[in-house]
Amino acid sequence: MLGAFRSALATPDLRKKILFTLGIVIVYRLGATMPAPGVSFKNVKECVSQVEGEGVYSLINLFSGGALLNLSIFALGIMPYITASIIIQLLTVVIPRFEQLKKEGQAGQGKLTQYTRYLTIGLAILQSTGLIALAVRGQLFGDCSVPVIPDQSVFNLVVLVVTMTAGTSVIMWLGELITEKGIGNGMSLLIFTGIAARIVPEGQNILAKGGVTFTLVVIAALVIIASVIYVEQAQRRIPVQYAKRMIGRRMYGGTSTYLPLKVNQAGVIPVIFASSLLYLPDLIVRLTQSNAAEPNWFATFVQTYLVKQSSWVHISAYFLLIVFFTYFYVGITFNPDERADEMKKFGGFIPGIRPGRPTAEYLKFVLGRITLPGSLYLGIVAILPNLFLDLTGDGQNQNFPFGGTAVLIMVGVGLDTVKQIESQLMQRNYEGFLR
Repeated sequence: MLGAFRSALATPDLRKKILFTLGIVIVYRLGATMPAPGVSFKNVKECVSQVEGEGVYSLINLFSGGALLNLSIFALGIMPYITASIIIQLLTVVIPRFEQLKKEGQAGQGKLTQYTRYLTIGLAILQSTGLIALAVRGQLFGDCSVPVIPDQSVFNLVVLVVTMTAGTSVIMWLGELITEKGIGNGMSLLIFTGIAARIVPEGQNILAKGGVTFTLVVIAALVIIASVIYVEQAQRRIPVQYAKRMIGRRMYGGTSTYLPLKVNQAGVIPVIFASSLLYLPDLIVRLTQSNAAEPNWFATFVQTYLVKQSSWVHISAYFLLIVFFTYFYVGITFNPDERADEMKKFGGFIPGIRPGRPTAEYLKFVLGRITLPGSLYLGIVAILPNLFLDLTGDGQNQNFPFGGTAVLIMVGVGLDTVKQIESQLMQRNYEGFLR
């Protein structure tokens, strides 16, 4: 593997891409630590320790690499773009125009990308406004009394919203630069960088609690990572045979290939859906209830059972939502009827299965069989920190960087990046990462 790194760095154009990507990552991390104008960095540091793991912030704070709770110019991170991409992808099934654009190839995909950018800006404005509203009302950092935004004039608040929205636009641009001029996989690499930035400080916090605890966490993390890699690489390969065809005087087809169906066909999207939906009640309670008001039964239920991530209500609801959204997302993104029609159009068939409707029914059957273990795998990995890693004593370790959502994202992005570098190395007849 070290030899492959040397080969990659010894190749001028590939070395240029790697160094360019590292430069973009450095710019991204600098923006994540730079406070937004009008924010008191000193007061933020005094308050941030009180809500480091609270559920309503943990998912966005995870993707932003801790920038959310620092109220930096990149506070929203890549989360608005992820949400916009998911919404546009789901709308391609509902809106015929989007479905037509998807089938038009590169030109149609460019239009969908443009719509994603517009929606990202709109979501960034909404999220930054909500974040600043919580900070102004003193609900962003719990019971912290010092003001994190000393100047609460309308002009200053508008500047904050514009700055955070512009920060999201810059992050989106940086991700596209990595995809076009770097090693690829730009947005995912920025998420990977944000999660990786939290590993060292979190590891130091665990080490401070005791050597035995740190050793157990490291062992558990290695086991989880190895298991995730094994399942992420697992796939069901359905053999496909293409019939021979005569076009002019030449014969085409007659080849054998396979249709790969991954066990985890949905990726980490169901975990993001479930997390966002589960944290929505807490956000509603914070926005609709003032600090001085007596909490009603709904607010008490949310704080006791849904926000506290060690609660069995939270764990059960989280697991069931992940299973549901896995089936939902796979059913939307993978259409067996379209795959069967494409295979029939190009003369392909599954041995022992007739083309057309029987092929679609067979694909549905296989997809249903492998989606069940995939959904259970996602749910189990996501709730593992809730069951075994309650190290802070407050039940808030859902997005702990050694397990759960963080490991799923880091392993998936790491494997994709290695494969991309591997393919570029193989084009130059170098020995690659994977053997």
